[in-house]
Order: sequence, then C-alpha cells, then structure tokens
Amino acid sequence: MSYIEELGKKAKAAETAISSASTALKNSALAAISKALLAKTELIISENAKDLAAAKENGMSESMQDRLKLDEGRIAGIAKAVDELIALNDPIGHIVEGITRPNGLQIIKTRVPLGIIGIIFESRPNVTVDAAALCLKTGNAVILKGGKEAINSNICLCNIMREAVAEVGLPSDIIQLVEQTSREATAELMKLNEYLDVLIPRGGAGLIQAVVKQATVPVIETGTGNCHVYVDASADLEMAVNIADNGKTQRPSVCNAVESLLVHEKCADEYLPMISERLAQHNVKLYGCDKTIAILGDSVEKATEAEYAKEFLDYIISIKVVSSIDEAVAHIRKYGTKHSECIVTKSLDAARKFQREVDAAAVYVNASTRFTDGGEFGLGAEIGISTQKLHARGPMGLNELTTVKYLINGDGQIR
Repeated sequence: MSYIEELGKKAKAAETAISSASTALKNSALAAISKALLAKTELIISENAKDLAAAKENGMSESMQDRLKLDEGRIAGIAKAVDELIALNDPIGHIVEGITRPNGLQIIKTRVPLGIIGIIFESRPNVTVDAAALCLKTGNAVILKGGKEAINSNICLCNIMREAVAEVGLPSDIIQLVEQTSREATAELMKLNEYLDVLIPRGGAGLIQAVVKQATVPVIETGTGNCHVYVDASADLEMAVNIADNGKTQRPSVCNAVESLLVHEKCADEYLPMISERLAQHNVKLYGCDKTIAILGDSVEKATEAEYAKEFLDYIISIKVVSSIDEAVAHIRKYGTKHSECIVTKSLDAARKFQREVDAAAVYVNASTRFTDGGEFGLGAEIGISTQKLHARGPMGLNELTTVKYLINGDGQIR
C-alpha cells in the first residue's frame, strides 16, 4: 500500500468518530487547537522562518512571500478564526425540511458530513488551520496537501492540531497532512476515489486547472480571482478611488483583490489621474488601453489580451476606458473568473443592471471586493471561494461542507 493510500486508510478508520461526534466534543477540539496555536506561537514562527528563507533564496515575489509569512499577529488571527467557529451553529443534524406523505411516511431532509475531504492548496499556511477547523466542525475527516514552499509551516501546524484533538478524545487521524511534496503524491491524491469523497483545490489558476483536469475524485472548484471595479459615469469619484485602491493594494496577493479597472469615458479624464496618483503611492504598475495612455501618458504600458486576462496577485493593474455599462459587463464576461465584481455608481438602475447581468459569485455595489471572505460574510473561516455553480458558490463555510441525507420513518408501508 502506498503512502497516500495509507493516509486514506487512516482517514477512513477515523471517519466514524468525527462524523458522529457531538457538537460539544467538536467545539472542545476547536478550543484545544486555538489554545495550542497560541501556546506554540514561537515554534510556528521558527518553522515558518525556514520556509521564508527558502522562498527568498528561490526568488519568490514579495507579494507571494506575504502570503507565506506567519507572525504573532497572524497566528493570533488564525486562532481567533478557530474560536469564532465554536460560536457558530453546528449544521450537522440540522433539519432542512420535512414532510408527511399521504401514505403516512415521514420524510426528513437533514444535513450530514461530506465524509473525507482532500484539500490541495498553495503558499498560505493559514489554510492548513482554516481547512482543518472547518472540516472538524462539520464532522469531516481531512487530508491536506500544501505546497512545498510552506512544508515546514504546514507540518508544524498539523502536528499541533493533531495533538490538540487527541487530547480531547478524538482520533488524531481526522487531520492528516501529505508530507511528501512531489507531484506524484499530488497526482495520486487526486485519484484516491476509494477513500476521498470530494477534493477541493485552493490556489492559482495552474493548480486549479490541473486538479479539475486530472482528478477522478469529485472536485469543488475554488476559482482564481480576476476581479474588476467598474467606475460608472455617475460614480462618486473619491469613493471610486478608495474602493479601487483598497481592492488593489490592501493585500494584492489574495484572490479577492482587484486586478482590473474599468472606467466610463465620461469620467475618465477626471478619475484616472486621481486613481493613478493614489496607486503610485504603492508603486502599482499600470497597463492600459490607448485612451488610458492618452490621459495618463508614459506612466502606463500598453495592455494586451494577456494583461486583461491575468490574475496578477501583485502590485499591478490593468485599466480600460469603456463607453457604456454594457461594454463594461461584456469585458467582465470575457475576462472575469466569476469571483467578485464591483460597480461604483450613484444610479440605482445601473447598480441593478450590473448585479443582474454580471455572472459572478459575489457582485458588489459601492463596496470593495476585499469583503468576499467567509469571516467578513459572517460564515466563520472559509475553505475557499467557489466560482462554480454546483453544490457551492461563493465563500464556502460550514453548510457548504455538508451534504444531505433523507431519513424516512414508516409503520409498515409497502409500495
């Protein structure tokens, strides 16, 4: 039996214990994880430092290093997110609906765990804890496969969580990490149908597409974020500057960051110098159309199809001047990844049209796309942002990690 199969076998053996665990026991495990993370902050930082040193040596960009970095504040934030899950309602056992049929059969639709979840992700070691905690709360066992760039951090975090859940009486194997960093291990995990019920990729476009194309295990696709802000002709321009700046520069390495800016031609002459000045404070590189270049000059490089289609995850943005909201929507439909899109406008009609016609998991009016997040939506930590339409869409919180079971009670009915 291979290493990956061994992980699957262990998860299967632990599945019943976690799927049948009481809410109180699961919450005790979460509390133990949070406490252990804070207690071992120095150890986590020291292991993370090994990954950061390797990242610098390998020439990883600063924005990607930011995704990788764990410090005291971020670890406290991760622990807090775990604590917040304790306060949320346990979806397992929740009755979605129930009916009594004319023949007397009582049919109850109730939420149950998915089973064993595989999660393949890159760079961000906070995902290790977020994913494990969400799976624990929803009664699922989990096999985690992080990227090699965060291997020391992930091993450390996983070991801390395994010890914590064991302390409260749950099998440590409800949380497992693939410690092999080879592509072969990833490929084998994607085909572990005998043990995995679902596979969730979380990372860049290359990772997600590789999983979607190669996996034989059912996949929930968490999408890349080529997110747009459209500044309508009627927009409050100062608001539009703040929203675009926040979306691009507050944390450019995440999937809900803004990658492209669409500006109505009626306000472009006034707005573009305003946003250019703001973005220059963060040394954001600008790509733009001919009209953008005509207004802003040499500070803008000519944008091509590649720039409009790219998720930069960096201090880079593409800009296009459009003649109408219809052109803006068409541009988003062509280049967007159905993640998060925003319109800044004073027009109720334009806002309604944008939200109706833009196909994305989250569509904003006059607010930053940076809010597309499980915590910000009140869902607790999230497993990812789903951009597909089957089973789950948008921030995947607790309910999205469950399925349903029909419970039928009778008194001798036959058909």
